[in-house]
Amino acid sequence: MTNRRVDVRDTYDRIATHFASTREYAWPEVEAFVDRVEGGAVGLDLGCGNCRHAELLTARTDRVVGLDISRGLLETGRARAADRGFAGRLELVQGDCAQLPLERDAVDLAVYVATLHHLPTREARIASLDELERVLTTDGRALVSAWSTAHDRFAEYDGDGHPIEGGDAADDDGSEGFDTTVEWTLPGGERVDRFYHIYTPAEFAADLEASALETERLELSSGNCYADVTADENRNSLKRTPKRRE
Repeated sequence: MTNRRVDVRDTYDRIATHFASTREYAWPEVEAFVDRVEGGAVGLDLGCGNCRHAELLTARTDRVVGLDISRGLLETGRARAADRGFAGRLELVQGDCAQLPLERDAVDLAVYVATLHHLPTREARIASLDELERVLTTDGRALVSAWSTAHDRFAEYDGDGHPIEGGDAADDDGSEGFDTTVEWTLPGGERVDRFYHIYTPAEFAADLEASALETERLELSSGNCYADVTADENRNSLKRTPKRRE
């Protein structure tokens, strides 16, 4: 695990309790996804945090795996599951989204929400998308999301992730986003930096295309990129041609 990924883990361990307390409700985009797809035996919430979205998956699957790199956040998920009565259908795992500790073809329904953008390199981000494809069943469905340059928060950032004083974001060809840090303020005023890669919509689509996943639907909502994805329908074929990566 790289130093930057260790930093992400340590940051969320540090802010876990306060962060989780501000994440009470599932996002409507996730609710809509869960409503429009079939359920199954096993659900997966990648970057599960306090398990607000894992809770949705328990209504559509027999059991749910919640994976997060932060042990502190996993403990908030454990507490939520106990309080809300879904602990018996939830398995919590500390792990890395780019190296999933799951068998191939194991997951019928997955959400990978607001986590991809914390991985520090394009290589790691695409590796995590490949891992999601590997664990999905051939009929499985997943929702992937990431913060976008379309978000109001980033309207005055340049292409290198630096705030622009008194102006709008610099125009570019939309092909690449940028790395930045976003502060989290703890009770008492302490500020903690969190790493993000902010995607352009075009870059988000390109990374999905470069991965093993198949994209069924793309959406931009509330400043976030979303994609409904599936496993590669040809992955078990001897004629499968790997996707080319730039």
